[in-house]
Amino acid sequence: MNKFIDLYNFIDLAKGNRKYPQNTANGLKSALKIFEAHLNIDELNSIDVIEDNIEEIFINAVAKNKDKNIGSMNTYKARLLKVIKDYQKYGINPSKMQGWITKTRNVVSVRRAKEDNKDRKQDNYQTDVSIDTNTPVHKIELDFGPGRKSSISVPSNMNPKEAETIKGIIDSLLK
Repeated sequence: MNKFIDLYNFIDLAKGNRKYPQNTANGLKSALKIFEAHLNIDELNSIDVIEDNIEEIFINAVAKNKDKNIGSMNTYKARLLKVIKDYQKYGINPSKMQGWITKTRNVVSVRRAKEDNKDRKQDNYQTDVSIDTNTPVHKIELDFGPGRKSSISVPSNMNPKEAETIKGIIDSLLK
């Protein structure tokens, strides 16, 4: 039977075989420690029982760890489930660990990112697309359906000639 304590040994084995980096192994072990305190004897003796009862275990852990926010607890739960899944796939039969292909991330250093940005041209112009924020205006927004909106901002002290000009522009759109 696969016991909970076997997960700690599996993490150490995977770390030693370069399947988990040091920081990942530490994060996985901390998740195990958080949930271990909330497991009963049956769950400690069987990983399958943990999987079956994970929601109840999670609720109990959240209730007892009020100092941690729910987002962190969800992260710890995901880590626990990841270790269990990896253990069932590669830890039960250690010969399968040889075929375990880990995902590598391409990390770009900050210095390299800055050097790449030096080659790019910078925008040296600004476009003034809005009316001055201190100008009193009437804003009209019309929704004609999905993806079909219209917004009009007109001065609140608009004279009839200016209104006719705007009306003429809108009429010309219909032709």
